Amino acid sequence: MPLAASTVVGVFVLLVLGAAPTPDGGLTVADAALPPAADGVPDGGDGGVLPEDADDEDEDEGDEDGDVDDGEVESAGEPPAPTGGPVYRYTADLSDEEVERLWRTDPAALGSISVGFADQGRMINAVQIKDGEGWVVVDPAAAWGVQETVDAVMVALRAVHQQFPESAPLRVNHISKKDGGYLRPHQSHQAGRDVDLAFYYRSDVPPGFRGRREHLIDPARNWALVRALATLTDVQVILVDRRIQKVLYDHALSIGEDKAWLDSIFRAGSKALVKHARRHRDHFHVRFYAPRAQELGRRIQPLLAQRPDQNLLVHRIRSGETLGHIARRYDTSVRAIMKANHMRRTFLRVGRTIVVPLRGPCTHCPLPPEVVVPPRRLPPPRLDGGAAAPSPPDAAVESAPRDAAVDLAAPDGAREMTAPDGGPDAATPDDAGAPPDAGPGENAGTLPDDAGGANNGDPLESG
Repeated sequence: MPLAASTVVGVFVLLVLGAAPTPDGGLTVADAALPPAADGVPDGGDGGVLPEDADDEDEDEGDEDGDVDDGEVESAGEPPAPTGGPVYRYTADLSDEEVERLWRTDPAALGSISVGFADQGRMINAVQIKDGEGWVVVDPAAAWGVQETVDAVMVALRAVHQQFPESAPLRVNHISKKDGGYLRPHQSHQAGRDVDLAFYYRSDVPPGFRGRREHLIDPARNWALVRALATLTDVQVILVDRRIQKVLYDHALSIGEDKAWLDSIFRAGSKALVKHARRHRDHFHVRFYAPRAQELGRRIQPLLAQRPDQNLLVHRIRSGETLGHIARRYDTSVRAIMKANHMRRTFLRVGRTIVVPLRGPCTHCPLPPEVVVPPRRLPPPRLDGGAAAPSPPDAAVESAPRDAAVDLAAPDGAREMTAPDGGPDAATPDDAGAPPDAGPGENAGTLPDDAGGANNGDPLESG
C-alpha cells in the first residue's frame, strides 16, 4: 500500500477509536482502547500516557465515578477571593518559620497533609484505617486518608456499633491510595477526604449487582450512620441516590426526628448535607472537612521545591494535550512524568489526573480556598416531653475533635432552610442536571432495577 494511503487509513482507524493525533505526534484519548506503546520514549517525545493500572475498562464497572457528578467536583469552584493575608484557623500553633523548618528537616512531624483538591490532589503522611469492631476494610491498599478523615470514620462507625452491637460489620471501601492521586476508577478520592461506605442491609448480606436497594437496606442502621456523621463529625457532604434518601428521611420522621432539622439535611438545596448523585445507589460517598490537613496543604505548597521528592503537581488532562505538551508546560521531561506515574504507555485519557515532577517552585499550582468548617448540624432539643429519637448516650460516644477556631465559620443558617414539600426526592436546584430516569417525586418502588444510574457492576458494593 502506498505510504500516503496507509497514512490516511491509520488516521481513519485512530478517529474510529476515538483518538485524535496531535501536532507533536502524541495521542489524546477519551474512552478508546489503544495498544501499548513501545518502552523507552525519549524526553520531549510524544505525550500522554494511561497510568499502568488504568486500562481502558468499561467505566460502568468498578467502584464509582465513571461519570462525574457535580457534587464530587471540588476543583472547578470559584477561585478564592483575595484576602488581606493568610488566616491560620487550624494550624495557628505553628508559625511560618516552624512549618518551613519541619518541612525541611522532619516532615512527618507535621502530621497528615492534604494537598490540592479532592478531585485533583494528593497526600503526605497518610494514615491507613484498619479493621475495627463494627467495620471491615475491603481494600487496604486504597484505605489511606488524612488523620482527621480516619478519626471521623471510626467515630461514626463506633457510634452505630454501640447502638446496634449485634450488627454485621460495615464495609469500608475506597478512601485513597497511600500517596493520594488518581485511584481507579474514581475522579475524586485523591486527597484523603473521600470515603465510600457500604449500606447496612436487612439480611446483613449485600444483594449483588442488581436490585432495588432502597427496599433491601436497613433504615434504622443507615439513618443512625447518617445521623452520626452529621452530628459527631465534620462532614462536608454525603452523596447518595434520592431513593435511598427517601427511605432514610421517612424513617427518621417516623421515629420522631425534628422535621425542620431533617429538611436542613436532605432538602436545603445547595446547602443540603445529603445530596443526590447518580451511580450512588449502593453506597454513601462521604466527604469530610480535614481542616488541619487542608490548611497545612495550603501552607506547604510554596515550600514543595525544598524537597525534590515532594515537588509534584497534580495535572488534569485536557482535550488535545499530549505528554510532550505537559512536559514543556512545566519545564520537565516526558521520562520524568512517566517514571513518577509508573507508566509504560504514552496515551492520555481526558479528565484523568497525573503527577508531574517539577524542577523548581510551582508557578501553575492551583491553590484551594481557605478552609472554614461550618458548625455541625445538631438537632434541636426535644421540648414536647416525648421520647427522644434513638441515639447513643452522649457520655459514651466520642466525637471527632474540632479546632476551637471553628467559631470563625460562617453563620449557621442551614437549619432554617427548607425546600418545597415533597420529601428528599423533591426537585431542588441540585437536581437540575439529574437524568430523567431519576426524576424527582417518583415513588421508589415504581422504578426499574437499574434506574438512576446505579452501579451494577461493583464487586466492592461501594460504587
